[in-house]
Amino acid sequence: MTHSDDALLPLDAVRPPMSSKNTKGAVVPAAELPVARVAVDNPLPHLDRPFDYLVPASMQDSAWPGVRVRVRFAGKLVDGFVLERVEHSDHTGKLTPLERVVSPERVLTPEVAELARAVADRYAGTLADVLRLAVPPRHARTESAARPTNDADSAPVPQSSPETDRQGVPDSGRRTVQGVEDPRRPAVASDDDDPAQSATPKDAPKDTAREPGGLGREDALGRASESAAGPLRVEGAVRGARREGELERVAEGAVTPLGGEGAHDPGREGVSGAAAGSAAVPLSGDDAAWADYPMGPSFLDALRNGRTPRAVWSALPGGQGWAVALAAAVRATLDGGRGALVVVPDGKDVALLDAELSRVLGSGRHVALTANLGPAERYRRWLSVLRGQVRAVAGTRAAMFAPVAELGLVAIWDDGDDLHAERLAPYPHAREVLGIRAHRSGAAMLIGGYARTAEATQLIASRWARPIVAARETIRNRAPRVRPAGEDAELAKDQAARAARLPSLAWRALRQGLDEGPVLVQVPRRGYLPALACQHCRTPARCAQPPTRTSPGTPDATPDREGELAFGLGGAGEISSGAGGRSSGAGGSSDSAGGPSYGASGVSHGAGGPAYGGASSGGPAYGGVSSGADDAPDQAGRQRPADDVPHRPELLCHGPLALRGGHAAPYCRWCGRVDAAWKCRHCGSPRLRAVVVGARRTAEELGRAFPSVQVRTSGRDGVLATVPAGRALVVATPGAEPVVEGGYAAAVLLDGWALLGRADLRSGEEAVRRWMNAAALLRPGGELVVLADAGLPAVQALLRWDPVTHAERELADRAELGFPPAVRMATLTGSGAAVRQMLGETRLPAEAQVLGPVPVDDSGQERAMIRTPRGGGAALAAALKGASGVRAARKSPDVVKVCVDPLDLI
Repeated sequence: MTHSDDALLPLDAVRPPMSSKNTKGAVVPAAELPVARVAVDNPLPHLDRPFDYLVPASMQDSAWPGVRVRVRFAGKLVDGFVLERVEHSDHTGKLTPLERVVSPERVLTPEVAELARAVADRYAGTLADVLRLAVPPRHARTESAARPTNDADSAPVPQSSPETDRQGVPDSGRRTVQGVEDPRRPAVASDDDDPAQSATPKDAPKDTAREPGGLGREDALGRASESAAGPLRVEGAVRGARREGELERVAEGAVTPLGGEGAHDPGREGVSGAAAGSAAVPLSGDDAAWADYPMGPSFLDALRNGRTPRAVWSALPGGQGWAVALAAAVRATLDGGRGALVVVPDGKDVALLDAELSRVLGSGRHVALTANLGPAERYRRWLSVLRGQVRAVAGTRAAMFAPVAELGLVAIWDDGDDLHAERLAPYPHAREVLGIRAHRSGAAMLIGGYARTAEATQLIASRWARPIVAARETIRNRAPRVRPAGEDAELAKDQAARAARLPSLAWRALRQGLDEGPVLVQVPRRGYLPALACQHCRTPARCAQPPTRTSPGTPDATPDREGELAFGLGGAGEISSGAGGRSSGAGGSSDSAGGPSYGASGVSHGAGGPAYGGASSGGPAYGGVSSGADDAPDQAGRQRPADDVPHRPELLCHGPLALRGGHAAPYCRWCGRVDAAWKCRHCGSPRLRAVVVGARRTAEELGRAFPSVQVRTSGRDGVLATVPAGRALVVATPGAEPVVEGGYAAAVLLDGWALLGRADLRSGEEAVRRWMNAAALLRPGGELVVLADAGLPAVQALLRWDPVTHAERELADRAELGFPPAVRMATLTGSGAAVRQMLGETRLPAEAQVLGPVPVDDSGQERAMIRTPRGGGAALAAALKGASGVRAARKSPDVVKVCVDPLDLI
């Protein structure tokens, strides 16, 4: 080469090589799929999207979809999950590398990742908030332990290898969630199967995959588990609109089965009665628990044959119990080669179901997930489900996200229990989450309970599910004999029965029941005396002490009497005597056999017994009040007359007073301090009376009435799952009733007014649910006494054991008034200015209606309600999430709580 030829060479050809100093410390990207899309643990709604990170070469074989990683976000190290690996990123700048892979365990499965995204969109929340609920915290020692061997019939969760699944996208065209493979979803043609489109970052992520029937997945699955948006004809009962095809059902907002056009209706399978051959097969063993239901055999047959029935099950009282039937359904699902997931309200129900599953399935084929297991044991059990070692799970609401392999059945027991509602954002309900999961994974669903909720009735009315109900003759043979207090015949025998807390009818039921076995007494309120009032003027007793602690900048206010909080104006503390309630009159009814007197005023409780600060037979006055002299000293030691109520020198606590025991001084339930020198701020009387009697006080009184009988309590201090079948009195709060082998001989449901008189939209439905759950524990034909007015609809439903009609009427009333589940509703709670500002900035759907805001309490918090037809629920959630994102982006100081379809509306 000559010198002239060298001059003609390009400049790059003669440029000297780059110095090693310029490449020192540079991250070498992975040779294949160097970009990872990560779901960062960040609760800000305006940043609820995946972010692209560079995969270093050292993490080539470990940073695969589903693993935990640590990334740098906004200058901080935060946790995250890898959602997918792609070849390129649309980000034009330099990508930040992954800091490290926390663990190679792929804890976020494709199905759970897809479910979490759908739940976040349904409840106007963020993916990070849902993933905190779905994936438990890592326990390193448990995770690193050797995997135990299990010979159970189970299939492991597919862990895609780098050779078969480099991007988290299966090469066979299966459905994916942000690139994470779901091996259980069938192939469905979609608009986003193009790798070039799937690699684009999502500033506002949308999944445009098409569901069967032609609607986009965002539209169809955003309304998962919703019923038809069209009008329902209500003529004494709720009737679902006639189905004109799957496409029409999806367009109306109902959920459709997977499988494409021409697919069978899974809601009809096993419960439609069409499978006459399978229904004729006699059931034996544990399957006999479904023999009393006409559709029971076909339901089990559908589960064994891999079909996907959806049913609402009204369980029979007495007999074998609900756990036996659920265990049989789980075994039928496992026999069909699929997994099962059952969610129950609390640990007591988990213990009952766990025992039945162990008996029916054998050891090692299922796990129970509860919060009281401890982090190590709970994570070990969760890992056994993730790794496919077990395929049946029973647990409380946290188990609704359990990564069960090849899920074939999701079941929820007692869906009306408020324990199924999550207390953490975005506040999902287990019934709705399981409904979405059943729809997305093509699994069967079973909603069971002794009572029926309006939400379950709505699913039947929209023909998304079918009912499983026993024949009326079978129900009559199995139901207890219900007798309400206040019947004319009883009032003729005992004139004071209307005002007594425990009338003679209840005493007879207790005595006769104890001759045959254990007797259950249900008390709505826990504690001893949870609510007190002035004996003289019936004003609720409130704490008269200053706050425990105040802010340094709080001025020493000296309000006048009109400016202080007033409680019990106009005798508000008095409770009327209707429906088993209290009256202000003294005296009470006494059983003919010498039982103690339960006076309506709460003063006299047996001959010579103590009084709650009232005038009685010389017993001590509960509340720590001295002899009741009118000139008792005040807190400053000054003597003053009873009618002299001074100005308070500071703001007062004003919390409700209660008693922990028979000889204890009253204490404040807010600040926890004892107020032994309490005097009524209206009349100056130091005497107290009981407004509500708790379970411990009731047990104490019954123990004195039946001194030779053992009294057991089950409630907040300790929940009993089971009790022996011997002679005993069991006093329990609702939901804590223990199970007795063979059933209770009798039961008494006290203080019906406390359940029916609550200011709650669901008060009637909740009363029926709690009463039926307790009544179902009785033997067939056992005597049940309910202290409530027989003319009330809730009491009539219990008398006839007809929760279906009560639920249908409840749904019809809510549809007429515009309450859930007939509509979708969301609430905004916060300071008044913040709520109004958010309402003004939210782009609500055209059909949305805004109610409020109105004050919630005296702290300045206000709440606004927004309701829309069921078909507009997804649009409402998206609008509220967008408004929350705007407020978060500009760092608004006032927080507004967004809750979609909350349980507490009134």
